Amino acid sequence: MTPGDVVLLDGEVGAGKTHVARALIQSLLSEPEDVPSPSFTLVQVYDTGRGPLWHTDLYRISTDTEIDELGLVDAFEAAICLVEWPDRLGDVTPENALALRIETAADTRKATLSWSDPRWTKRLSEVALDA
Repeated sequence: MTPGDVVLLDGEVGAGKTHVARALIQSLLSEPEDVPSPSFTLVQVYDTGRGPLWHTDLYRISTDTEIDELGLVDAFEAAICLVEWPDRLGDVTPENALALRIETAADTRKATLSWSDPRWTKRLSEVALDA
């Protein structure tokens, strides 16, 4: 991942969005550190070897003005961004984002990826080859 990459983490409360974000953040940190949920702070920023990473939780956001005040739109270009509750973004949702939808049923989870930017096709095929 590099600055300008945006991952939209969607799913019900308790689906595992923060768990996925924590794992991704830890994989990019040079030294392990505490990765708290940004539920109350709205944004947690990390310095990674690949650039700044913003982890945001927009559950408590109700207007586009609040998103502007966070500086999130600028971060979409300058940082790696993980966005929980992306439905709150409305018109400022980046077109080049990778969307990860987590669905729960009984004791199982299903993750679905979707994107329109062709760079994700290449990147995800490379990840699949490395796995």
